[in-house]
Amino acid sequence: MGRFESKINTSSESFHKNREDHLALIREFRELEGRIEANSLRALPKFRKRGQLLPRERVNLLLDRGAPYLELSTLCGYKMHDDDGERSIEGGGICGIGFIAGTRCLIYANNSAIRGGAISPMSLEKTLRAQEIAIENKLPYVQLIESAGANLFRQADIFIKGGRTFYNMARMSALGLPIIGVTHGSSTAGGAYSAGLCDYLVVVRGRSKIYLAGPPLLKAATGEVATDEELGGAEMHIFGPGTAEYLAEDDADGVRICREIVTKLQWHHRWERPACRPSCKPYYDPEEILGIVPVDYAIPYDAREVIARIVDDSDFLDFKANYGPQTVVGHAQIDGQAVGIVANNGPIDTNGATKASQFIQLCCQGDTPLIFLQNTTGYMVGRAAESGGMVKHGSKMIQAVSNATVPKLTLHIGASFGAGNYGMCGRAFGPRFIFAWPNNQISVMGGKQAARTMRIVREESAKSAGQEVDPKEMDFMEQQVIATYDAEGKALFATARLWDDGLIDPRDSRAVLAFCLATCREAGQSRPTPNTFGIARM
Repeated sequence: MGRFESKINTSSESFHKNREDHLALIREFRELEGRIEANSLRALPKFRKRGQLLPRERVNLLLDRGAPYLELSTLCGYKMHDDDGERSIEGGGICGIGFIAGTRCLIYANNSAIRGGAISPMSLEKTLRAQEIAIENKLPYVQLIESAGANLFRQADIFIKGGRTFYNMARMSALGLPIIGVTHGSSTAGGAYSAGLCDYLVVVRGRSKIYLAGPPLLKAATGEVATDEELGGAEMHIFGPGTAEYLAEDDADGVRICREIVTKLQWHHRWERPACRPSCKPYYDPEEILGIVPVDYAIPYDAREVIARIVDDSDFLDFKANYGPQTVVGHAQIDGQAVGIVANNGPIDTNGATKASQFIQLCCQGDTPLIFLQNTTGYMVGRAAESGGMVKHGSKMIQAVSNATVPKLTLHIGASFGAGNYGMCGRAFGPRFIFAWPNNQISVMGGKQAARTMRIVREESAKSAGQEVDPKEMDFMEQQVIATYDAEGKALFATARLWDDGLIDPRDSRAVLAFCLATCREAGQSRPTPNTFGIARM
């Protein structure tokens, strides 16, 4: 390998413009994240009156101080269902990977400071994704539970798929992945099983409520009158059916007990943590990424300039550099971990697809994780591409990505259009983790291309039918299509729907990728002890 020689002029006008454009997009999504926090803080007086911590305070208390923490999907559900994107912005719960007593865990906390932690369609999707990550990466799963239950106005979008969360918990337990829960408040109806399916359950005196039917429903269904405490209070579950194992005095004590449980598991002492090679920082400053990449995906740049600011010592071994040059592939290291990188300098042509397919297979042969840096308008079209076997070679690349046996990490850093999204390991192709920069544009094609395509189709159809076409009507249609595609192609639209695992500041790319690679590396060494049915309370 050899250090990449950057050709970037950091004093140029374009560099400074790119930087300012990115900073504006970063400010936008960080401000939206701040609105979620502000929304939660409005409930602080109520929580303090009840002697409770806010959900994010619980998470902060749970995590090892000073250890890295990767929060996931912070803007889940943005402007969807009951989220108006302004005052009622919700975020779908608090979820991330962090360290508890030195053990890497998946943490999910209901954000009960917003709508009582009621389950919306997208918060359900976020939970399912969290469980998928825990299973795939063999992580202990820690739940901080307090939820008003399913949003009954959205039951048609929640009921059937919601059962999958319980299925996943049962499977995690059977796979040997411990599930630890702290019930800080209500866990009602189907949500009671979120508590009941934990391997270890902590309840909080005077606050935990675990029951299939609360007092109002019980009275309506059977005429029976009972209090919250009688039906599902902490002491009832501890001294009665034994649903829970530990009784905490308050939120902080519940978190303390949770941390102690994780300590006693000795999870990370069961096997040696894998070693990696010595690492060093990139030779070029990651801060410069903002000035290198134009926000407008139509303006070209060399993906190697980005790679050089992510990988160790900016050292990149270019694979077949002169063959299919619009597709950039090669070997590097990130924080001492060997990786294969697939990136784009434009559309993927036949040679680029062939090169990428070969390289992906070689990485699988060498047990080397793959990183996809997506910035492509898709596979090449036209007579030359079609006659050169674009469909055949593009399919070959899709096959290689689909069947790759090593961890795949994807980062959207620009355009992600059409089948290019598929060949570059988009969400549908099972990347272990997938993140996006806030300049990400993702759709079946660009808005202008879609509008022009639809106009040609309409004009040709009218011509075949012997009808006149109103140019003004066609112009209006084009503008409408462009506006729709531009809105639905934005990073905020995509991240709201969990097409990625969250938006990140481009300058954090190396840190995020390094954290995810370490998570994958530990998963490869982890040897949980499975059983047939999971752990059941007797």
